[in-house]
Amino acid sequence: MTFQLLVGSIVSVINIMIHALVTVGAIGIARTAGLRHTARPRLHLMAVMVATAAVLMVAHMLEVFVWASAYGIVGAAPAGSDLLYFAFVNYTTLGYGDITPVQEWRLKGPMTAMNGILMFGWSTAVLFEVLRRTIKHLAAIGASGFSPADRS
Repeated sequence: MTFQLLVGSIVSVINIMIHALVTVGAIGIARTAGLRHTARPRLHLMAVMVATAAVLMVAHMLEVFVWASAYGIVGAAPAGSDLLYFAFVNYTTLGYGDITPVQEWRLKGPMTAMNGILMFGWSTAVLFEVLRRTIKHLAAIGASGFSPADRS
């Protein structure tokens, strides 16, 4: 059990590092894009949000690949299992139960789910902050529909 926790913790830390790198990149891109003046502020806001969400989704995909690789390296899933599918089901906490880990690696599923929940919460916070800052910037430059005077 200790080895399961160690392996799960190492994979979780790798995924946290991936998410941190992608978050820094996404915020940098959003900040640069958000600071531009635009004739179409709503379209601009949409583009910033879509780009940020897409980048974060790529991070989640990479993190699922890391879990799938770990499952394959330690033999956590039954022979012939689709490791990527198994990792996705665990990471998203979907939990179909059609593939279950081998007995000696049964803690990897819950650890994957715990890591996925944390990463999704983190992504939600990033998306909200990008939205908040972009709207604040659009209001500051007087973009139509975003200034306080437009709300009355």
